[in-house]
Amino acid sequence: MEPVEIQYTPYGIIAEEQLFLLEKRYPSLKVDQYVIMPNHIHVIFLLENTAGASPRPTIKDVVCAYKSLTTIRCKVVRPIGKLFQTSFYEHVIRGREDYEEIAEYIINNPKQWELDKLYLKE
Repeated sequence: MEPVEIQYTPYGIIAEEQLFLLEKRYPSLKVDQYVIMPNHIHVIFLLENTAGASPRPTIKDVVCAYKSLTTIRCKVVRPIGKLFQTSFYEHVIRGREDYEEIAEYIINNPKQWELDKLYLKE
């Protein structure tokens, strides 16, 4: 199956920029695998266990900062209402097999876009 090209909008570009700015905001955080879809994002964050380091973010800290900063930047492009849902799904990866399964899902997620209930053919 051929890879599916997802068109980036200015919001998509902002979402990607803000994702990598999190690494500067939280030095113990690394963005690993990710995909930004037209209506959602999947990302694997690697958090170093740096005892005593500050700031040591929780996943909630990281996601809340990401949503807030991305929304602020997107509103500069065009006034919008709510950009993100309130909640988010998280999963702690436990082991190599778990990682590989999730990374494969992220990599292949664009191939499933046409099956999304919010997909609109342009």
